[in-house]
Amino acid sequence: MTLTRRQATALLERHDVRPSRALGQNFVVDPNTVRRIVRLAGVEPGDHVVEVGAGLGALTLGLAEAGAHVTAIELDRHLVPVLTEVLEGVEPPPTLVQGDALTLDWSATLAAAAGWQLVANLPYNVATPLVLDVLDTVPAITRLFVMVQREVGERLAATPGTKAYGIPSVKVAYWAHAEVVGHVSPNVSLPKPRVESALVRITRRTEPPTTADPDALFALVRAGFGHRRKMLRGALAGLVDEDGFVRAGVSPQARAEQLTVAEWGRLAQ
Repeated sequence: MTLTRRQATALLERHDVRPSRALGQNFVVDPNTVRRIVRLAGVEPGDHVVEVGAGLGALTLGLAEAGAHVTAIELDRHLVPVLTEVLEGVEPPPTLVQGDALTLDWSATLAAAAGWQLVANLPYNVATPLVLDVLDTVPAITRLFVMVQREVGERLAATPGTKAYGIPSVKVAYWAHAEVVGHVSPNVSLPKPRVESALVRITRRTEPPTTADPDALFALVRAGFGHRRKMLRGALAGLVDEDGFVRAGVSPQARAEQLTVAEWGRLAQ
């Protein structure tokens, strides 16, 4: 109950649709990969799942096969007739929403249930802002499982002291726990991307690891990573004085990529 490469190609030809590079469209066309995503996401019968970037509906079918109530969001209006055909007769019947997930009225879209998870093969060009926006503004989504460009996935789940650790890593860690749980070959997608993908599991925290004001915290984070090569003494000049570093228990000789969320929080306080 999912799409093979041959079926996906036939669908595109029948509807005279081509994958859009501008929209970052790379459709998963390997049933084993779809089932792997559903399994690792922990989707169970009765779960309410929102999928962003439904594409041709391969993952939508896999989620429905697992018994989930799926709300599938797709920006590309040219794919709506394709999805309508693919999802006809599927039980439980998925809800199809044509729109932009970055400007969506999430309260209305998720009104059917109190708790949701997001499972998606995210378009590469919106993956990071979409994940951060959901964590910032959609508390009803408590779990995310996303397939993204490998570099993006490593950045979302990066820990202090690693090369990939940056502003997105701090923001994800403020709201949630993230981990890369697998990698996916370019060969499973249509068209074939130039890079490998990562599977990232993100679980929302019950509360942030610091009580610092988030606006103040992330103002410091932006300043710190804006001068990544500088020690914090220089990067945060005018924002944190010597006494502030002492009271926070943070070395002024440290660099931004070395600090945990809790340490950023102490500096903000």
